[in-house]
Amino acid sequence: MEATRPAFLLDSVGVDHGELRALDGVSLEIREGDCVGFVGPSGSGKTTLLRLLNGSQRPTRGAVRVAGEQLGALSDSGLRGLRAQIGFVHQDLALVPNLRVAQNVMSGGLGRLGFGAALRDMLLPPREKLREVHALLEQLGIEEKLFERTDRLSGGEQQRVAIARALFQRPVALLADEPVSSVDPARARETVALLVRVCAERGLTLCVSLHNLSLAQSHLSRLVGLRRGRVVFDGPSREIAAEQFEQLYEIEGAAGGRDEYG
Repeated sequence: MEATRPAFLLDSVGVDHGELRALDGVSLEIREGDCVGFVGPSGSGKTTLLRLLNGSQRPTRGAVRVAGEQLGALSDSGLRGLRAQIGFVHQDLALVPNLRVAQNVMSGGLGRLGFGAALRDMLLPPREKLREVHALLEQLGIEEKLFERTDRLSGGEQQRVAIARALFQRPVALLADEPVSSVDPARARETVALLVRVCAERGLTLCVSLHNLSLAQSHLSRLVGLRRGRVVFDGPSREIAAEQFEQLYEIEGAAGGRDEYG
Protein backbone atom coordinates (compact mmCIF):
# COMPACT_ATOMS: atom_id res chain seq x y z
CA MET A 1 0.00 0.00 0.00
CA GLU A 2 1.40 3.38 -1.03
CA ALA A 3 2.27 5.68 1.87
CA THR A 4 0.33 8.91 2.03
CA ARG A 5 2.10 12.25 1.65
CA PRO A 6 1.93 15.19 4.04
CA ALA A 7 -1.05 17.41 3.27
CA PHE A 8 0.17 19.99 5.80
CA LEU A 9 3.61 20.33 7.34
CA LEU A 10 4.46 22.98 9.96
CA ASP A 11 7.99 23.43 11.31
CA SER A 12 8.46 25.63 14.42
CA VAL A 13 5.78 28.04 13.23
CA GLY A 14 4.94 31.26 15.01
CA VAL A 15 2.32 33.87 14.17
CA ASP A 16 2.23 37.34 15.73
CA HIS A 17 -0.63 39.82 15.52
CA GLY A 18 1.13 42.96 16.67
CA GLU A 19 2.23 42.24 20.23
CA LEU A 20 -0.06 39.22 20.50
CA ARG A 21 1.62 35.86 19.90
CA ALA A 22 -1.17 33.77 18.34
CA LEU A 23 0.98 30.69 17.66
CA ASP A 24 4.34 29.84 19.18
CA GLY A 25 6.69 27.08 18.01
CA VAL A 26 4.04 24.85 16.44
CA SER A 27 5.30 21.77 14.58
CA LEU A 28 2.75 19.41 13.02
CA GLU A 29 2.51 16.88 10.23
CA ILE A 30 -0.95 16.07 8.88
CA ARG A 31 -0.99 13.46 6.15
CA GLU A 32 -3.40 13.07 3.25
CA GLY A 33 -6.65 11.52 4.42
CA ASP A 34 -6.03 12.25 8.11
CA CYS A 35 -9.00 13.22 10.28
CA VAL A 36 -7.76 15.69 12.93
CA GLY A 37 -9.47 17.73 15.61
CA PHE A 38 -7.98 20.93 17.07
CA VAL A 39 -9.22 21.44 20.62
CA GLY A 40 -8.62 24.21 23.13
CA PRO A 41 -10.20 27.32 24.66
CA SER A 42 -11.05 30.49 22.77
CA GLY A 43 -7.87 32.38 21.98
CA SER A 44 -5.70 29.25 22.01
CA GLY A 45 -4.76 29.61 18.33
CA LYS A 46 -7.15 27.18 16.64
CA THR A 47 -8.53 29.66 14.09
CA THR A 48 -5.06 31.04 13.32
CA LEU A 49 -3.84 27.50 12.73
CA LEU A 50 -6.70 26.78 10.33
CA ARG A 51 -6.00 30.05 8.49
CA LEU A 52 -2.39 28.96 8.07
CA LEU A 53 -3.51 25.67 6.60
CA ASN A 54 -5.66 27.33 3.95
CA GLY A 55 -3.04 29.93 3.06
CA SER A 56 -4.97 32.98 4.23
CA GLN A 57 -2.43 33.59 7.03
CA ARG A 58 1.33 33.71 6.51
CA PRO A 59 3.65 32.63 9.33
CA THR A 60 5.78 35.19 11.18
CA ARG A 61 8.39 32.52 11.91
CA GLY A 62 9.04 28.98 10.76
CA ALA A 63 7.91 27.17 7.62
CA VAL A 64 4.52 25.95 6.43
CA ARG A 65 3.98 23.55 3.52
CA VAL A 66 0.51 22.99 2.13
CA ALA A 67 0.09 20.29 -0.53
CA GLY A 68 3.86 20.42 -1.00
CA GLU A 69 3.98 24.20 -1.52
CA GLN A 70 5.91 26.44 0.87
CA LEU A 71 3.68 29.38 1.82
CA GLY A 72 6.55 31.82 2.22
CA ALA A 73 7.67 31.25 -1.37
CA LEU A 74 4.28 31.79 -3.03
CA SER A 75 3.15 34.97 -4.75
CA ASP A 76 -0.29 36.42 -4.05
CA SER A 77 -1.67 34.66 -7.14
CA GLY A 78 0.00 31.43 -6.02
CA LEU A 79 -1.69 31.75 -2.63
CA ARG A 80 -5.06 32.30 -4.30
CA GLY A 81 -4.54 29.15 -6.33
CA LEU A 82 -3.61 27.23 -3.20
CA ARG A 83 -6.67 28.46 -1.30
CA ALA A 84 -8.86 27.24 -4.16
CA GLN A 85 -7.71 23.70 -3.30
CA ILE A 86 -8.68 23.95 0.39
CA GLY A 87 -12.35 23.97 1.36
CA PHE A 88 -13.19 26.07 4.42
CA VAL A 89 -16.38 26.00 6.50
CA HIS A 90 -16.45 29.22 8.53
CA GLN A 91 -17.86 29.45 12.04
CA ASP A 92 -20.44 32.03 10.89
CA LEU A 93 -20.96 29.99 7.66
CA ALA A 94 -20.49 33.18 5.52
CA LEU A 95 -23.50 32.45 3.32
CA VAL A 96 -25.39 35.13 1.39
CA PRO A 97 -28.85 34.90 2.99
CA ASN A 98 -31.00 36.22 0.14
CA LEU A 99 -29.48 33.94 -2.51
CA ARG A 100 -30.84 30.54 -3.46
CA VAL A 101 -29.08 27.46 -2.12
CA ALA A 102 -27.77 26.58 -5.59
CA GLN A 103 -26.22 30.04 -5.95
CA ASN A 104 -24.51 29.88 -2.56
CA VAL A 105 -23.06 26.46 -3.36
CA MET A 106 -21.83 27.60 -6.78
CA SER A 107 -20.02 30.52 -5.17
CA GLY A 108 -17.53 27.87 -4.08
CA GLY A 109 -16.25 27.93 -7.65
CA LEU A 110 -14.90 31.49 -7.36
CA GLY A 111 -11.32 30.43 -6.64
CA ARG A 112 -11.29 27.63 -9.21
CA LEU A 113 -13.14 29.35 -12.08
CA GLY A 114 -12.41 33.03 -11.50
CA PHE A 115 -14.90 35.74 -10.56
CA GLY A 116 -16.45 36.30 -13.99
CA ALA A 117 -17.10 32.66 -14.83
CA ALA A 118 -18.33 31.84 -11.33
CA LEU A 119 -20.69 34.85 -11.32
CA ARG A 120 -22.09 33.82 -14.71
CA ASP A 121 -22.74 30.30 -13.41
CA MET A 122 -24.47 31.70 -10.33
CA LEU A 123 -26.77 33.97 -12.38
CA LEU A 124 -27.42 31.58 -15.29
CA PRO A 125 -26.42 28.15 -13.98
CA PRO A 126 -25.66 25.57 -16.69
CA ARG A 127 -27.61 22.34 -16.38
CA GLU A 128 -24.49 20.28 -15.67
CA LYS A 129 -23.52 22.59 -12.79
CA LEU A 130 -27.00 22.30 -11.30
CA ARG A 131 -26.68 18.53 -11.51
CA GLU A 132 -23.35 18.75 -9.68
CA VAL A 133 -24.88 20.93 -6.95
CA HIS A 134 -27.90 18.65 -6.65
CA ALA A 135 -25.61 15.61 -6.26
CA LEU A 136 -23.74 17.37 -3.44
CA LEU A 137 -26.95 18.34 -1.68
CA GLU A 138 -28.24 14.79 -2.09
CA GLN A 139 -25.08 13.45 -0.43
CA LEU A 140 -25.75 15.88 2.44
CA GLY A 141 -29.45 15.04 2.66
CA ILE A 142 -31.00 18.36 1.55
CA GLU A 143 -31.39 17.93 -2.23
CA GLU A 144 -34.98 19.25 -2.06
CA LYS A 145 -33.61 22.66 -0.97
CA LEU A 146 -31.82 23.32 -4.28
CA PHE A 147 -33.82 26.45 -5.18
CA GLU A 148 -34.83 27.50 -1.65
CA ARG A 149 -33.75 30.91 -0.36
CA THR A 150 -30.92 30.28 2.07
CA ASP A 151 -32.34 32.53 4.80
CA ARG A 152 -35.45 30.32 4.95
CA LEU A 153 -33.46 27.24 5.98
CA SER A 154 -32.89 25.95 9.50
CA GLY A 155 -29.47 26.38 11.10
CA GLY A 156 -28.59 22.76 10.44
CA GLU A 157 -29.61 23.04 6.79
CA GLN A 158 -27.51 26.18 6.39
CA GLN A 159 -24.53 24.30 7.81
CA ARG A 160 -24.98 21.70 5.09
CA VAL A 161 -25.14 24.39 2.42
CA ALA A 162 -21.81 25.75 3.69
CA ILE A 163 -20.31 22.25 3.53
CA ALA A 164 -21.67 21.78 0.00
CA ARG A 165 -20.15 25.11 -1.07
CA ALA A 166 -16.74 24.00 0.25
CA LEU A 167 -17.06 20.66 -1.56
CA PHE A 168 -18.04 22.43 -4.81
CA GLN A 169 -14.46 23.74 -4.87
CA ARG A 170 -13.37 20.12 -5.48
CA PRO A 171 -10.82 20.52 -2.69
CA VAL A 172 -8.04 18.21 -1.57
CA ALA A 173 -8.71 19.07 2.09
CA LEU A 174 -11.59 20.42 4.15
CA LEU A 175 -11.16 22.72 7.14
CA ALA A 176 -13.97 23.63 9.55
CA ASP A 177 -13.74 26.31 12.24
CA GLU A 178 -16.06 25.55 15.19
CA PRO A 179 -18.79 24.32 12.82
CA VAL A 180 -21.13 23.24 15.66
CA SER A 181 -20.75 26.14 18.10
CA SER A 182 -24.32 27.39 17.63
CA VAL A 183 -26.33 24.15 17.38
CA ASP A 184 -27.75 21.71 19.94
CA PRO A 185 -25.79 18.58 20.95
CA ALA A 186 -27.75 16.21 18.68
CA ARG A 187 -27.19 18.47 15.67
CA ALA A 188 -23.52 18.86 16.62
CA ARG A 189 -22.97 15.08 16.60
CA GLU A 190 -24.79 14.78 13.30
CA THR A 191 -22.73 17.55 11.68
CA VAL A 192 -19.34 16.23 12.79
CA ALA A 193 -20.29 12.69 11.74
CA LEU A 194 -21.36 14.10 8.36
CA LEU A 195 -18.04 15.91 7.87
CA VAL A 196 -16.09 12.76 8.71
CA ARG A 197 -18.21 10.57 6.43
CA VAL A 198 -18.07 12.91 3.44
CA CYS A 199 -14.31 13.37 3.73
CA ALA A 200 -13.77 9.61 4.03
CA GLU A 201 -15.93 8.98 0.94
CA ARG A 202 -14.01 11.58 -1.06
CA GLY A 203 -10.55 10.81 0.31
CA LEU A 204 -10.16 14.33 1.75
CA THR A 205 -8.00 15.43 4.64
CA LEU A 206 -10.18 16.88 7.42
CA CYS A 207 -9.15 19.38 10.11
CA VAL A 208 -11.87 20.67 12.41
CA SER A 209 -11.72 22.83 15.55
CA LEU A 210 -13.99 21.88 18.45
CA HIS A 211 -14.52 22.59 22.15
CA ASN A 212 -16.31 19.38 23.09
CA LEU A 213 -13.90 16.54 24.00
CA SER A 214 -16.44 13.71 23.90
CA LEU A 215 -17.65 14.86 20.49
CA ALA A 216 -14.09 15.08 19.17
CA GLN A 217 -13.05 11.72 20.63
CA SER A 218 -16.10 9.90 19.30
CA HIS A 219 -15.63 11.05 15.68
CA LEU A 220 -12.03 12.18 15.07
CA SER A 221 -9.10 9.77 15.07
CA ARG A 222 -6.47 12.31 16.19
CA LEU A 223 -6.58 15.31 18.52
CA VAL A 224 -4.22 18.27 18.78
CA GLY A 225 -4.62 20.29 21.99
CA LEU A 226 -3.73 23.98 21.92
CA ARG A 227 -3.26 26.45 24.76
CA ARG A 228 -1.91 29.99 24.42
CA GLY A 229 -0.70 29.25 20.89
CA ARG A 230 1.26 26.11 21.79
CA VAL A 231 0.64 22.43 21.13
CA VAL A 232 0.30 20.69 24.49
CA PHE A 233 -0.74 17.26 23.22
CA ASP A 234 -1.00 15.52 19.87
CA GLY A 235 -2.05 11.90 19.53
CA PRO A 236 -4.76 9.32 18.92
CA SER A 237 -8.10 10.45 20.35
CA ARG A 238 -8.56 7.31 22.45
CA GLU A 239 -5.25 7.99 24.25
CA ILE A 240 -6.09 11.56 25.35
CA ALA A 241 -7.10 11.53 29.01
CA ALA A 242 -9.90 13.72 30.31
CA GLU A 243 -7.40 15.35 32.69
CA GLN A 244 -5.28 16.54 29.75
CA PHE A 245 -8.30 18.12 28.15
CA GLU A 246 -9.40 19.78 31.40
CA GLN A 247 -5.95 21.34 31.79
CA LEU A 248 -6.42 23.12 28.47
CA TYR A 249 -9.25 25.10 30.05
CA GLU A 250 -7.64 25.62 33.45
CA ILE A 251 -7.98 29.27 34.40
CA GLU A 252 -4.64 31.06 34.51
CA GLY A 253 -3.72 31.92 38.06
CA ALA A 254 -5.24 28.71 39.45
CA ALA A 255 -3.10 25.96 40.96
CA GLY A 256 -0.87 28.33 42.87
CA GLY A 257 -0.72 31.00 40.19
CA ARG A 258 1.08 28.79 37.67
CA ASP A 259 -0.07 28.24 34.13
CA GLU A 260 1.16 24.74 33.43
CA TYR A 261 1.37 25.22 29.68
CA GLY A 262 2.60 28.82 29.71
